Amino acid sequence: MMKIFLYGQWEKRQNYVRALAAAGAEPVVSWNTEDGEACQGLLLPGGADLDPDLYQAPNQGSQGVDRALDEAEIALVRRFAAANRPILGICRGVQLLNVAFGGTLIQDLPTAQAHRWREADQRHMVRAAPGSFLAGLYGESFPVNSAHHQGVGQPAPGLCAAAWAEDGVVEALEWPEKRIYGVQWHPERATLDFASPDLADGGAVFRFFTGLLGG
Repeated sequence: MMKIFLYGQWEKRQNYVRALAAAGAEPVVSWNTEDGEACQGLLLPGGADLDPDLYQAPNQGSQGVDRALDEAEIALVRRFAAANRPILGICRGVQLLNVAFGGTLIQDLPTAQAHRWREADQRHMVRAAPGSFLAGLYGESFPVNSAHHQGVGQPAPGLCAAAWAEDGVVEALEWPEKRIYGVQWHPERATLDFASPDLADGGAVFRFFTGLLGG
């Protein structure tokens, strides 16, 4: 069984672990980045905001910054990308992918209230770019769950926007040639026990990702 690495604490990664296992992969969760060497893919989970100094910006609303975490995950991204091993970023993870490759973030979206956590995930529609991996999974438009107040600013070289919210917020990035993908919403909270008839099946994102591992 193919292994996917998640940096961090096992107890805080359980939704991702269950979603990956259901998609046919073996999750490996560890604070030791060397444990990623035996893994075929990398998943970057949600979490707090990145240090804006990493994209040469003053702090204008970033919260819960942990520079050591940022640097460890960026190093993992670069290591996996250099080895041509697939990467999936979720929420903070897609933002980290963008920063790791030279892009920027919007530190507090003008329409943050439509996206941020307020006692539960927000729900809104997403429009997929024609020909993107999401168009293949879900079609032209689909509903997602959302819990963030920051977003992708300028996409990094190589990364292309793959979806947008109705207010124009970038909802996904892709770099198919390098098998690097990211989504701004939380598919791990839209599958298995969290599945809902008014949300797109989050399991499709994980099955897509695990399907890349043998390439």
